[in-house]
Amino acid sequence: MRVAMLSKALVIGAYQRKAEELARLPGLELTVIVPPYWREGRRRIHLERSHTAGYELAVTPMALNGHFHLHFYLGLGALLDRVRPDVLHVDEEPYNLATAHAITLGKRRGARTLFFTWQNLYRELPLPFRLIERYNYRQADYAIAGNQESVEVLRRKGYGSHIAVIPQFGVDPAIFSPQGRPAGGFTIGYLGRLIAAKGLHSLLEAVAGLEGEWRLLLVGDGPLRPELEAKARALGMKEKVELRQPVPSVVVPKVMAELDVLVLPSLTTASWKEQFGRVLVEAMACEVPVVGSDSGEIPNVIGEAGLVFPEGDAAALRERLRRLRDDAALREGLARAGRDRVVARYTQAQVAADTYRIYQEMLGAPAAVSG
Repeated sequence: MRVAMLSKALVIGAYQRKAEELARLPGLELTVIVPPYWREGRRRIHLERSHTAGYELAVTPMALNGHFHLHFYLGLGALLDRVRPDVLHVDEEPYNLATAHAITLGKRRGARTLFFTWQNLYRELPLPFRLIERYNYRQADYAIAGNQESVEVLRRKGYGSHIAVIPQFGVDPAIFSPQGRPAGGFTIGYLGRLIAAKGLHSLLEAVAGLEGEWRLLLVGDGPLRPELEAKARALGMKEKVELRQPVPSVVVPKVMAELDVLVLPSLTTASWKEQFGRVLVEAMACEVPVVGSDSGEIPNVIGEAGLVFPEGDAAALRERLRRLRDDAALREGLARAGRDRVVARYTQAQVAADTYRIYQEMLGAPAAVSG
């Protein structure tokens, strides 16, 4: 079985472990196609060659790099001519031009095609994206949805073919593993984009009323950075709040080792709600207790292995943080439960095995791999 996977997300080294796990499965010849970098706002995320064993990592230029909906891959047709995949896995949303471009090229070469979606809010898209979406719904043989709400959106929009619910990526529990408990005071952390939808104003308000010794570490970049710096000063806690630039994915476990708790305080907006919250499973795998808002998929990801609070409620978030700070047994219990939940549900090996079954189904072969 020859599979080509087109994915800008796989420029990130930690995510490449899924490709390695896929390549280990019987009878699968894998080629992963990536751009040399992906532009996210002002930041360029360059290709990391961290986990490349067992498969070919093919690099091709991207047109309109950084334009989420309009980019596409130059030279993709020539790559597909060389690889001749039986399955073309397009790791893109169905309303993106890159998806239509790749599916068209794949179908012309006789490949079965699938796309991935996280979209968990129903909304009518403007032209031309509505037409791109409808085209991909008609042409694709399969869809992988990142959560159950995405399935409901696909069906409501008229997608009629096969769907499976599988997270886009898992974590490698050998890399995201306990690193030992931090020394010193109580450290609260956030890793991700510094944007309003992540609820960071609520996080600052929550810690502002938290008595005793604590420190807040925010790792990431985005347009909210100046506001957060100003708000920390205005609340009189500049010395307790550290804003750190983003780190490569392979360094994230070291950052997790600094934390007593990881917070994801996302806010639902008219156009977005949390689709998964990957940083939660990274923290859980490292035995860092997690606190998340009830936006989107967060409560389903955390389950009973962390604490959830009503989104936007700074007082409720403060209460969860106070409980964790003051109850070492609770912290240790949630740390162990989080690790156990990740190993059972969210490893790269499990995601790869589930994805492999989809490829087999698409080609009419019997499933033969247990997760």
